[in-house]
Amino acid sequence: MAHDNEILTNQEKILANQEIIKQNQEKLDLLLTSQESILSNQETIREEHLKLDLLLANNDRLLDARGMLDEMIGASPGFKRALREALSVAHADTTVLIRGETGTGKELLAQAIHAHSARSRRPFVTINCAALPSSLIESELFGHEKGAFTGALQRRPGRFEVADTGTIFLDEIGEVPLETQGKFLRVLQRREFERIGSTQTIRINVRVIAATNQSLEVLVAERKFRTDLFYRLNVFPITLPPLRDRREDIKLLIEHFVKKYSARFKKRISSIDKESLERLYDYHWPGNIRELEHLVERAVLVTDGNVLAIELPETFIGPVVELDETLSDQSPEKNLTGISRTNEEANLITLAENERSYIEQVLRYTSGRIAGPDGAAAILGVPPSTLRSRMKKLGLKVLNEK
Repeated sequence: MAHDNEILTNQEKILANQEIIKQNQEKLDLLLTSQESILSNQETIREEHLKLDLLLANNDRLLDARGMLDEMIGASPGFKRALREALSVAHADTTVLIRGETGTGKELLAQAIHAHSARSRRPFVTINCAALPSSLIESELFGHEKGAFTGALQRRPGRFEVADTGTIFLDEIGEVPLETQGKFLRVLQRREFERIGSTQTIRINVRVIAATNQSLEVLVAERKFRTDLFYRLNVFPITLPPLRDRREDIKLLIEHFVKKYSARFKKRISSIDKESLERLYDYHWPGNIRELEHLVERAVLVTDGNVLAIELPETFIGPVVELDETLSDQSPEKNLTGISRTNEEANLITLAENERSYIEQVLRYTSGRIAGPDGAAAILGVPPSTLRSRMKKLGLKVLNEK
């Protein structure tokens, strides 16, 4: 009898212990669930912080939505036509392709389109495709998961994801690698993509504005740019004319920049030197409005009086090119091919000599810099490798290339 009672007591203890174990397991499950939830929330918070940082970095460059066009100065027919086209397409969600040389104001026009659209209170995200290595551009555009590749230490949203409900501006779209163009085409067609290293499809609502200083038609012909992507981008093209085709706007732009930098540097400038103006009218402006603004900024900074004199690049940037020995000892009466000319013909130059002279001038302006957003290649609208190859053929060498 005592033995039976002992067995019953042990069974009760076992049942009681099992109940305690069950309760502890339930508590453990709750703790694990809570921990997973906390980790998930932390990851979500971190992602939102990353998105916010990107938005703040990009939107710092945006001006007041309705005052954006105040920065677009000009009265020339080509420029006014571009503005009219920009305003006419602003309220639609149509994809826009802005064409124009370096320094013509493509990003400013893209900001104006966004500022006058229904998305004006939404994100405006900029990415310069030419400034990113080809190995990183896909990650920048579409994001990546933790561990997707070497160095991917955490999950990171891409620019398309950050721009959701707003506008993404893709500058120098011609520089997007061919292998990335297919994924970009899918975003334009279906507004969806996957982060690198993920199988989860992300759907977005974003407007695309692209810009290029290259001929995309030429890139298509050279099989460097997809034909289907070109037609997807070229829905509403807008061309910004170069400054050399906007002579009547030069004085307006100078007055605008003088006012801007006089206030910044606390200078009192009442007029602009007439001889300076005449020289500026005759200049060919390879760097367009950006070059003009930099010249005015420097002139305002160094002036001591109230009359502003603006010097052209050739007067304060020294030469940085030298001739090949085979060319440097040629007489003035010979062209680059070594063929003698008459005295009358000596006043004329060949196409190659004209090209050589122009490249030299641009190199002087950039202080020898070939690559980069402010380099000679960007100003000339060609890849750096193409410019170096052309310089070699023309017998140009760069001293201390930057």
